[in-house]
Amino acid sequence: MVKTRIKQSIDTWDRIADSFHQSRQFTWDFCIKFISSIRKESRCVDLGCGNGRHLIPLSQHCYRSIGFDISRNLLNITLFNLKQNNIHNCSIVQGDLCSLPFQSNSIDNIIYIAALHNIKGKQNRIQSLHEVHRILKPKGSALISVWSKNQERFDNIKSLTDKNSEPGDIIIHWRQHNLNVPRFYHLYEKNEFKRDLINAHFSLSSLEEISIASKKINDNFYAILTKPDEN
Repeated sequence: MVKTRIKQSIDTWDRIADSFHQSRQFTWDFCIKFISSIRKESRCVDLGCGNGRHLIPLSQHCYRSIGFDISRNLLNITLFNLKQNNIHNCSIVQGDLCSLPFQSNSIDNIIYIAALHNIKGKQNRIQSLHEVHRILKPKGSALISVWSKNQERFDNIKSLTDKNSEPGDIIIHWRQHNLNVPRFYHLYEKNEFKRDLINAHFSLSSLEEISIASKKINDNFYAILTKPDEN
């Protein structure tokens, strides 16, 4: 099951990598605000870094950075973008968000933008959040964002109904540049997102709603979290 989930995710994001890059050129203000609050001597990770659009300002701000993604094609684009921006303090790593290849208590700050909701299975998403908690240093902070369930653009998309699906699970097809690639999403209720974060043993500094794609409603949630001191 794990191998199937990982293979499907790699295939999906490798197929749309070039198209995704062309449509994801701009940074999000709340991400930049969080990055600017990070101490410059920090070691930071961008989980689900995609084409590196937030990894670049993160790398420019902090001492050392790592871009992490499941798609090799997206990471190749990220490498090119890092070189174009003359960034030399950043490494890239391919892997699974549910099993992070970093030592416990080794990372000062993490950004995890619009990627948690692409993990199929509640227990897998919870496992990913536990992994974020594990690798953060005590008193370290993380910024995590997900899509909200309450979006008008999903009104005509039916939720998945197979036996392994959960409320909020949907398939959204990537149709840009003449593609037609199905992508899994879990759309969050606000209280569900909050519960999952707290169950992963984070201290919740803030949980906000924000509009990214919609002009009518807030369509994303983002949370700033800290890892309590173990002493």
